[in-house]
Amino acid sequence: MRVALYQPDIPQNVGAFIRLSGCLDLALDVIEPCGFPVDDRRIRRAAMDYYDLARLVRHASWQAFRRDRPAGRLVLLTTAGDTIFPNLVFRPDDILLLGRESAGVPADVHDAAEVRLRIPLKPGARSLNVALAASMVVSEALRQTRGFHAQADQHAHSPAR
Repeated sequence: MRVALYQPDIPQNVGAFIRLSGCLDLALDVIEPCGFPVDDRRIRRAAMDYYDLARLVRHASWQAFRRDRPAGRLVLLTTAGDTIFPNLVFRPDDILLLGRESAGVPADVHDAAEVRLRIPLKPGARSLNVALAASMVVSEALRQTRGFHAQADQHAHSPAR
C-alpha cells in the first residue's frame, strides 16, 4: 500500500504524512512541484523523529510519477468521487492519491484514477483536511488487507507489562 500526494501546498501536512508513512510502514510518494521547498524545516518539525523511518519517494512531475510508480490501482480521494467510502474493497497494492489542499487535482489526474473515492460528509461541509481523510482511508485499507496483521501478532506475543 502506498500514499501519494499531488503537489501539496502545506508543509505541515506533508510532515504528518511522513509520520504516517514511518509509523505504518507505508511508502509515500510526493508528486512535485510543491507549494513550498520540500526540505522545509516545518516538514521535519511536523514529522518529528519519524522522518528517517518513512519511505519517501519524490517525483519531479505527474508524468514522472506515472512513469516510475509501481504497479497498483490508483485510488483518488476526491469530493467528486463516484465510489463511497467505506464501500470500497481495498487491495494491498493500492496507491491512495490525495490532491492539493487548495485545488484537488486537475481533470487529467482525476481521469487517470481507476477509483474515485468520496468520504460522505454532513450536508454543507466541503471537505476534510487531507491528512485526516487519508488517515481514515488508510486505516480501513490496512484493516481490510491485513496490513496491521504483522504488528498485531508481534504485540500479541510480547510479554505483558
